[in-house]
Amino acid sequence: MSKLNLSADEVLMTTRAVRKRLDFDRSVEPALLRECLDIALQAPSGSNSQGWHFMLVTEQSLIDTIAAYYREAFAAYEASEAQPLKQHLDDPSMAPTQARVLNSAQYLAANLHRIPALLIPCMQGRADTPGLPASVIAGMFGSIIPATWSFMLAARERGLGTCWTTLHLNYEREIAALLGIPDEYSQVAMIPIAYTQGTHFSPAPRKALGDCLHLNKWHNNGAG
Repeated sequence: MSKLNLSADEVLMTTRAVRKRLDFDRSVEPALLRECLDIALQAPSGSNSQGWHFMLVTEQSLIDTIAAYYREAFAAYEASEAQPLKQHLDDPSMAPTQARVLNSAQYLAANLHRIPALLIPCMQGRADTPGLPASVIAGMFGSIIPATWSFMLAARERGLGTCWTTLHLNYEREIAALLGIPDEYSQVAMIPIAYTQGTHFSPAPRKALGDCLHLNKWHNNGAG
C-alpha cells in the first residue's frame, strides 16, 4: 500500500477512531505493521527509558478469545449508568454525534473477532502499585502513549484505521496469561487495526478552544 501523502496537519486532523469503516475482509501485511512500529519507536520517553513493548496479535484463535473478553466488558460498560458514552446526550448540539459514537462502539464490540490485527502497547511497571507517586505514574503513561499515538498516525498515512480502546483491561490478567505478558508489565490499551473503507476522513466536531483554554489562571478563559 502506497502512502496517502497527507500533510502533517492533515494526518493530525483526520486520524479518527475508526470502527464502522474498518475493512474486516482485507488482511494487513506484517511488514506494514512493523514499518508503523519502527516509526513509533522514535517517540520520546521519560529519561529516554524506552521501556515500551508492543504485543501484536494476528493469530485468529487469540483474537477470538480477546474479542470475547471485550464483548463481556463492553456489555457491562454499556449497562452502566455512569458510562462516558452517555455524556452530552442532553446537549442538543452534541447528542447526534455522541449517539453515532455509541452506535459505532457497539458495532466494534460485535465485530472485533473479525479484525486482522490487534496491538496491545505495554509499559514496564504497574501504575496500580500502592503508594506510587503521581509523577511516576504520569511518567510511565507519558512514555508509552506518545509512541502508540505515533503508530496510529503512521497507520493513518498508510491507509490503515485504528481505534484506542481500553475495555479489555477489565480482563487484563486473563489476557496477559493468554499472551504470556509478564506480571511486571502493564497493558495500556488495545488498538484494532485494519485497512479503512475509503481513505478520506474529515476533522471531527469539537468544542471551541475557548471552552478548555485557560490563560495563566484557571478562571481566565482563553476565548479571546
